[in-house]
Amino acid sequence: MVEMRLVLLLSLNILLIRPAESFEPLTMTAIGLGIAGSAMYFQCRFKECCDDRSIPGNIRGECSAHIFNGFLLREFLHAALEYSLRERLYGQHIVIKHVVPALEAHFRSKSTSRKPLVISFHGQPGTGKNFVADQIAQALYLKGSTSGYVAKYLGQADFPNANNVNYYKEKVSREVRKQLAECPRSLFIFDEVDKMPSGVFDTLASLADYNAFSDGTDNTKAIFIFLSNTAGKHIADHLGNLMKGGMLREDTRLGDFENLLKKAAYNLDGGLKQTALIDSHVIDHFIPFLPMERAHVFKCLEAEFYRWDRMPWKGTIDKIIKDSISYDRTHNMFAISGCKTLEKKVAMAILS
Repeated sequence: MVEMRLVLLLSLNILLIRPAESFEPLTMTAIGLGIAGSAMYFQCRFKECCDDRSIPGNIRGECSAHIFNGFLLREFLHAALEYSLRERLYGQHIVIKHVVPALEAHFRSKSTSRKPLVISFHGQPGTGKNFVADQIAQALYLKGSTSGYVAKYLGQADFPNANNVNYYKEKVSREVRKQLAECPRSLFIFDEVDKMPSGVFDTLASLADYNAFSDGTDNTKAIFIFLSNTAGKHIADHLGNLMKGGMLREDTRLGDFENLLKKAAYNLDGGLKQTALIDSHVIDHFIPFLPMERAHVFKCLEAEFYRWDRMPWKGTIDKIIKDSISYDRTHNMFAISGCKTLEKKVAMAILS
């Protein structure tokens, strides 16, 4: 605030040094614009604005490379989204392979994008959907998930009554329009989509499509992310069959699951059931979150121990897995709750 006041005082002093009649009208206009621009510049240094400073889009980050003992080492100068996901997201190679490039392509093409980026995450609980959505917010915005340009909706909390679906549709439309008017580079996260009433996104389909607004509001820089447990069991069954047929988990591709996700999301109960979002092909990417195997749960537990600044002892982790983790009945290899609830299990083990 002090710097902003200094700029304004200096600008006013320029005006006071010379009489007003000595300035040409165009000069006065330029000075006025300069004062306003300087004030805005310094204001945005101290508060969140819809600009590159507040929305850095740290997707891949910067890294330095050097040789040490014959090995090429890369050191990330900033904790970019890609680096964070590779280090902290377990068992989700498809997510990393497609989400990071999709975000980068959309973010880097701000001037040429013709529609918002719309992504739908699907998978069982505890597979990392919320973690990835949160990491996206942390990477795109200086204030992360607390940014005023990040709007998050929860299924049962925000849309509890199916009889009020018309009100919800109007509410979503109104709030999305208002948010985009404030900042075209907003992020909208809809969590627990499978618990939302069918039809709630009918108005959103047109807002997230090409040429959505006739009043000049820009929606092309926005990002919409849907999180749903819908098709989680379908993903697990299909992956289990692929693996039993000889395919390695790491060799599975997006194409192995995408059509399955579209059909399940469209036909199963939830906010995406028979929605125009799918009918109109507004959703750009359907991303499967694969079910977690024992090795992935083990890594989650290790990470949780490190978060407590404790050494993750194998015996303790093995006991937590044995006592707390249940596996699917069909293939007996996928943890039903994934890495969910592990935080409390580790806390009990440490404090007991």
